[in-house]
Amino acid sequence: QVQLVESGGGLVQTGGSLRLSCAASGFTLDSYAIGWFRRAPGKAREGVSCISSSDGNTYYSDSVKGRFTISRDNAKNTMYLQLTDLKPEDTAVYFCAADKRAYRSLCLKPYEYDYWGQGTQVTVSS
Repeated sequence: QVQLVESGGGLVQTGGSLRLSCAASGFTLDSYAIGWFRRAPGKAREGVSCISSSDGNTYYSDSVKGRFTISRDNAKNTMYLQLTDLKPEDTAVYFCAADKRAYRSLCLKPYEYDYWGQGTQVTVSS
């Protein structure tokens, strides 16, 4: 059974940091494109960061570039998103996702993904 389980969300003050984790089971992450997405209240789901399946490059949305870092630990079959210098506008439910084929910067598009986690809430207070 394919499953992605996020953890690590919470309440943090402006300028603070969090690390989100996403543990995969039922498949091996290292051959998949992986992505992190978020949905703020009243807004559509948006791509935050991803690692493409075609070139292995990382991509970030302009709003988080320089503040967030995506990574994965193949030995643990887990992906991460390090969030630093958090701002109130980063408040959202964060989701991890994986797909066998999400190429280049398209890996920032939610429709490229078949497998999704349940989401974890990140709240940044001002």
